[in-house]
Amino acid sequence: MSSTKKVRVRFAPSPTGGLHLGGVRTVLYNYLFAKQHQGNFIVRIEDTDQTRYVPGAEEYIFNCLQWTGLEPDESVVHGGKYGPYRQSERKEIYRPYAEALVDKGYAYYAFDTPEELERMRKDFRTTDNPSPQYDHTVRMKMRNSLSMPREEVARLLSENARHVIRIKMPENETLSFTDIIRGEVSFNTSVVDDKVLIKADGMPTYHMAVVVDDHLMEISHVFRGEEWLSSTPVHLLLWKYLFGLDAMPEWAHLPLILGPNGKLSKRDGAKYGFPVFAMNWKDPKTNELTEGFKEKGFLPEAFINLLAVLGWNDGSEQELFTRAELIEKFSLERVQSGGAKFDYEKAKWFNHEWIKKLTAEELKEPVRDIYEQKGIVVSDEKRLVEVIELIRDR
Repeated sequence: MSSTKKVRVRFAPSPTGGLHLGGVRTVLYNYLFAKQHQGNFIVRIEDTDQTRYVPGAEEYIFNCLQWTGLEPDESVVHGGKYGPYRQSERKEIYRPYAEALVDKGYAYYAFDTPEELERMRKDFRTTDNPSPQYDHTVRMKMRNSLSMPREEVARLLSENARHVIRIKMPENETLSFTDIIRGEVSFNTSVVDDKVLIKADGMPTYHMAVVVDDHLMEISHVFRGEEWLSSTPVHLLLWKYLFGLDAMPEWAHLPLILGPNGKLSKRDGAKYGFPVFAMNWKDPKTNELTEGFKEKGFLPEAFINLLAVLGWNDGSEQELFTRAELIEKFSLERVQSGGAKFDYEKAKWFNHEWIKKLTAEELKEPVRDIYEQKGIVVSDEKRLVEVIELIRDR
């Protein structure tokens, strides 16, 4: 990547529910890196999977960013010259890129019905391969533009027959890239199936949309959770085929946040009695309320601080960092590659230290919010400050 390329980073959440600790930490690392390099931080809403869309989730994400003070430079809310910033509003952009891949022989039309796909998973099951995928071993036995006569394919397309576009994964090729955190990472293409790029409803899948959007929005660096590593071979090939590997952003895959039993899940909060969301989240489908850090009485300064050091340190013994210090000292090279364990007792310590660090005047608004949540109206400002002074250290 050219060193003169402007730093542009993005957080790309799906509006499917509450904003989890791991998501906020990804936001934070993007934000710190952008501010450190006088770059831009973008939030792009990835809502191409309409079946998982949850009403209110998008607004909730922006409320969380506002509370933490990690507001983007460009987004659905903030605007910007690279919009629209909601993928469902960009639907028409993606298909020409997928068609170009078909024309070059890197992708193909697949006309298989859901029933045929289900039959494939049963018919091709073996002891060595108990879960067959749509890949180089089965593609020629399915209904697609590689296995069917050209005239038949043309007829089906002219009749608008239901179909998807799949990437044609090469057989037994090694793909490599340099991860800022993990160093050299390699994959064999034979273990990756022919992922769908354009769905039957014309919507792009995540794989197609993320590469095209990162290119069009001139994203310079991509920081995302390590769970996305398995998708990287497909993204590498799409960058190579569409725009050239020189145009690809630099990537860093962040370590998982671990709970008491492996990866911290959204259910761990209810199970172990600590919050996992930034703010209260009420699931509109179940009406179930999940308590957030804000409502537990955490200061945004403390919340940001504890997330920053979940997997990163500056090489010193320092634990308390202001936002300005984090912007100055943060570096991806000091982010660990192994999982970082979340300790709720330590999280409470951070909050306690920040409560002591801030003046009673600075604590006035967050304390007022807590009173209002409990239905108590605060009318005497002077009295409120006096009460905070009395109880602050405790």
